[in-house]
Amino acid sequence: MGAYPSFEKNILKYVDLSQDELARFISCYQIETVEKNRIILKEGEVCEFESYVLEGCFKVFYQDENLKEHILYFAIEDWWVLDIGSFVSGKVSRLNIQALEDSVILTIDRAKKEQLYIDIPKVEKLFRIMNQKSLSSMHLRMISMLHKTAERRYLDFTERYPTLNQRIAQHQIAAYLGISHEFLSKVKKRLLRNK
Repeated sequence: MGAYPSFEKNILKYVDLSQDELARFISCYQIETVEKNRIILKEGEVCEFESYVLEGCFKVFYQDENLKEHILYFAIEDWWVLDIGSFVSGKVSRLNIQALEDSVILTIDRAKKEQLYIDIPKVEKLFRIMNQKSLSSMHLRMISMLHKTAERRYLDFTERYPTLNQRIAQHQIAAYLGISHEFLSKVKKRLLRNK
């Protein structure tokens, strides 16, 4: 393995690349350090990047007309972070992406990614598989928001993100679950009593 073993392992999980192809693929990414609280994408901007999280945590969210925050997902180590709709279409984003911790990411821009599709055709398969997984995950999350109780959604959250409870603020978890911070406290107390 090279300089970014988790990144390489993540890629090779989906496609079989030669050492030369893998080296070419990795060479298209730039490493970047992102300080806690920095916003790397603001609503109204075009998402010009796709990033892989080596270290740290990000939230992907939008704000409604009352400036209430709604978190779509958290991106932690070994996750990808971007607004895929804006990245693919070149249209402005409705989303914001903010670092919740000091973080390190590997980033590629649209032009380099398009060139990779030409240079290494297997890369298109890689991103097709990842996009399908992401879409499937978003569908499950939408179904969960529509049909599951807040308690069940919280339990699903702790299964999906087992370490995040200790890493992020409770009001951010509540914003992800679609409930108030106060209601989240009640849910957690009820679960503790039922243990």
